[in-house]
Amino acid sequence: MDLLERLKENPFVLAPMAGITDRPFRSFMRELGCSIVVTELVSANGLKYSSEKTKKLMEFDEPQRPVGIQLFGETPEIIAEAAKVSQDFGADFIDLNFGCPVKKVVKKGAGSAVLKDLNALTSILKTVKAAIEIPLTIKIRTGWDEQSRNADEVARIAYNEGVTWVAIHGRTRAAAYTGEADWDYITRVKKSAPLPILGNGDLTSPELAVNRLRESGCDGVMIGRGCLKNPYIFRQSLQLLAERNQKVEKNYPALIGLLLQYLHGFYDDKIVKIQLRKLAAWFSAGYPNSSHLRKSLYSCDNLSELTDIAMSYFTEVQRLQQEDTSGEAFLMGGHG
Repeated sequence: MDLLERLKENPFVLAPMAGITDRPFRSFMRELGCSIVVTELVSANGLKYSSEKTKKLMEFDEPQRPVGIQLFGETPEIIAEAAKVSQDFGADFIDLNFGCPVKKVVKKGAGSAVLKDLNALTSILKTVKAAIEIPLTIKIRTGWDEQSRNADEVARIAYNEGVTWVAIHGRTRAAAYTGEADWDYITRVKKSAPLPILGNGDLTSPELAVNRLRESGCDGVMIGRGCLKNPYIFRQSLQLLAERNQKVEKNYPALIGLLLQYLHGFYDDKIVKIQLRKLAAWFSAGYPNSSHLRKSLYSCDNLSELTDIAMSYFTEVQRLQQEDTSGEAFLMGGHG
């Protein structure tokens, strides 16, 4: 399906998150109503050297389509070669990351460091676009710092180089994940942009997701941390956007069962335990005694017992009101 047609049907896109949006989680979120999905960050250099760990990050299930493989790197030719490999792997589109603020990525001149050199950015886009036949998208920040915000210039360059859309996280690289995403700036960029724009940042509720979509005029929004706290956020956002009054019923025990089904299909028990602990802890944020749940999860090493702990907890709390905990430190760990 055409990417932009898919956006019109469902503008709520799962934001790529390192360590989170693996193959099981993407399938899990697709089943829970998200639109287009993108892999977690894949190193172009890792693909060049045929790293098995890197290739595993690229794996996807057919029902995830349309699915993009997100690449990062600093050398146009190496990124272009990785894009060709990704295309041959079956990706529906390539997404280039020019937004990652992590020091080990930036110090190599990759991620958001590219925003400091728009000639380099242009060269990367031109080289990659010439190497592939599938669509090319990019994800950026508003700029390197407050004094050099240049998402509007990046959007014009992207349009000239045939990029399908630009996704903008509403913070600078210098801000990392502190403060609030600047949706006023995203709105201004969207108004003058000659190509589709996706907005991203601090979409922690369906109400916020729909309001930001409407107020910004963006063609879609990316939700990251919001689905770690509320995995039903995509379904709820779609209902709200369509102005349907029917409530999305939460069934967390069934949800945990679905998550485990996808995890077991991809990982051994050791990794299943790690992922279950992590995701169940996030899902519990804002519910009563969530800190006690986290302690119980991380002090247990038996998968069957871990499952029972999670099932029992969510059976008790799922009909209670979830408080706003979007500022909690463990939910602000650099995702989305």
